[in-house]
Amino acid sequence: MTITVATLGFPRIGPRRELKHALEAYWGGKTSEADLLDAASGLRTAAWARQKALGADWLPSNDFSLYDHVLDTSMMLGAIPERYRSAHGEADLATYFAMARGTTGDQHDGCGHASVTACEMTKWFDTNYHYLVPELAAGQKLALNRLKVVDEYREAKAQGYETRPALLGPVTWLSLAKGRDVDPFDYLDEVLGLYAAILGQLAHAGAEWVQIDEPVLVLDLDEKQRRALTRAYAKLSRSGPKLMLATYFGGLGDNLSFAAALPVAGLHVDLVRAPGQLDALLKAAPKTLLLSLGVVDGRNVWRADLDALLDRLEPIAATRDLVLAPSCSLLHVPVDLTLEKKLGDVTEWLAFAVQKVEELAVLKRALDEGRGSVAEELARSAQANASRRASPLVHNPQVAARAAAVTDAMYERATGISERSVAQAAVLGLPAFPTTTIGSFPQTNEVRGARARRNRGELDAAAYERFLREETARTIAWQEKVGLDMLVHGEFERNDMVQYFGEQLSGFAFTVNGWVQSYGSRCVRPPILYGDVSRPAPMTVEWWRYAQSLTPRPVKGMLTGPVTILNWSFVRDDQPRAESCKQIALAIRDEVADLEAAGCKAIQIDEAALREGLPLRRRDWETYLEWAVAAFRLSAAGVADATQIHTHMCYSEFNDILPAIGAMDADVISIETARSQMELLEGFAAYRYPGAIGPGVYDIHAPRVPGEAEMVTLMRLAQQHLRPDQLWVNPDCGLKTRKWDEVKPAIEAMVAAARTLRAAA
Repeated sequence: MTITVATLGFPRIGPRRELKHALEAYWGGKTSEADLLDAASGLRTAAWARQKALGADWLPSNDFSLYDHVLDTSMMLGAIPERYRSAHGEADLATYFAMARGTTGDQHDGCGHASVTACEMTKWFDTNYHYLVPELAAGQKLALNRLKVVDEYREAKAQGYETRPALLGPVTWLSLAKGRDVDPFDYLDEVLGLYAAILGQLAHAGAEWVQIDEPVLVLDLDEKQRRALTRAYAKLSRSGPKLMLATYFGGLGDNLSFAAALPVAGLHVDLVRAPGQLDALLKAAPKTLLLSLGVVDGRNVWRADLDALLDRLEPIAATRDLVLAPSCSLLHVPVDLTLEKKLGDVTEWLAFAVQKVEELAVLKRALDEGRGSVAEELARSAQANASRRASPLVHNPQVAARAAAVTDAMYERATGISERSVAQAAVLGLPAFPTTTIGSFPQTNEVRGARARRNRGELDAAAYERFLREETARTIAWQEKVGLDMLVHGEFERNDMVQYFGEQLSGFAFTVNGWVQSYGSRCVRPPILYGDVSRPAPMTVEWWRYAQSLTPRPVKGMLTGPVTILNWSFVRDDQPRAESCKQIALAIRDEVADLEAAGCKAIQIDEAALREGLPLRRRDWETYLEWAVAAFRLSAAGVADATQIHTHMCYSEFNDILPAIGAMDADVISIETARSQMELLEGFAAYRYPGAIGPGVYDIHAPRVPGEAEMVTLMRLAQQHLRPDQLWVNPDCGLKTRKWDEVKPAIEAMVAAARTLRAAA
């Protein structure tokens, strides 16, 4: 039997975020389009060479993207909304970035429009990766465009690399699409015709295999999707190359027999998220179907237990050909563990993208040549896993005892939201349509530079604190001048909304180069949650106290919520996620209590990732939401009625979990609604959401600066759904990634919009 190794995708950003730097230099006008494309080509070449050297037999192409692979697919199919259509009829790079980032009137947008908003953006299944939502409208014509999948296959082939091109599947793409007066599946036949043409071109270029990703197969499929999948693969299987149908992020469940019967040459399954599906798969899959087994975790950073995997794989490898692979694309993990020098004892427990391919190569050799051929590698794996299980760094009996002692009363506020709102109004004295921001202000080159100098020891602690205090004081003064009603301190001392807290909590480790793409050029370094969590000392109180001393206006205390800290970390896999979340919630509860004791009257506990952690199958939602909502309540419920609890959520669909959001019992929630033109509020209105809501009127993930009139229009739309006394006025999200010359006019316009609304009330 033949055993091979495949990767479904490799990190795009480069080991040291080379893609980020290339993109931002291009967007800033410092480099040309040719420079950007050369940098991208270099990253692709390096990724192919690295994977080949590590022992991968199947290399992916078209897994690279300048911004987002879903947007790439939309461009490929010519699914370009009319507002982005180029005046000269071409869908070029300017069109691509206009869809991703929007444009303003003072920018050359390449589309013949003075100003255009970006496409909607939301989370890719249950990950922290953001994709651009495809749009389809009635009467829209699709046509092949920008066939990078063919170009990149040829590019690799010219360099001596035979690759398996990766395509987002047509049914997943249609399932993710938003229809404007049309059902996206009305375009199924047209889309399948285009996919067939693409596969034909790939076959002509020499591609023997093509990977088609259909993660929709791990969801609860409706009959329309099942019919679409049947039609799709009946057609596409006859279009040239052999098809490896890739599923991931969960088990196939009741779709397993259906997927195994589709007329494709290969099927990839995720055996990390759903190890229990293996036996059923082996029974359902004909011997002619090449199985690709996702046995190494593509979404987390822990080393695999190679001996345990071999125990499962050896009987199968004796009877059929197998492909060994990560559970999903390695897009979701950092590139290379060898770049980390400061992780200490935790290092030996970890595997990043490079190390995961190495693990697969060890498994292949053991299956081909016997375990003795890799005895040293297996011994290292066993020792590392044993060390982690026994380490005192992981287990803290005091933390476990405190979590076990939590009572039902600790989850409850003293009174209901209507009574609390009266007490809070008396303390805060805010006007109608109160204005605020979500928390952070721009992390300028000066701020990042000062932090870097401090980390290198070139700036002492006293000088660094003086710098941060000056930035904070300037920001408080500017907020007062512009007329914001509830201020924030700006968060200049924070490197990241999760990392900042994790660095002050026990049980977390942090990388230097462990970057993962969130969207476009935005990269994050998820903390590594390896052990029991507690809070040794207050984390934010002194910075809040300093900011509040500078102004008579209320300053929000700014915290990241327990569910978001959990979901935006690489989480330990040796205990239930619910237990880890409860530990974090108790640590945040301590911080909330200290802020309130210091005099803070409004505390924001961000839960941007609440929906992101929602299981992909509806049958599992209730369990997750029960413990996630409980964790938020545990973190917040210890305050008095007059203390106003805010939370923030962004870039997710909320309508199907509104009862859970209501159960969080926050006094004020702020959400992203600018790109969707307040559509999300329809659900909040139908649910009769009891609290106050700040629907975002300023899309901070794009460089365009909206004007007062645009924001007033959005708030007028909001008033069609909610009472004026429920509404706050704020941006969609924090302003950390924007520039001051964008932020200042946008916030000035936002404050002016609120004044216009008050005058008309």
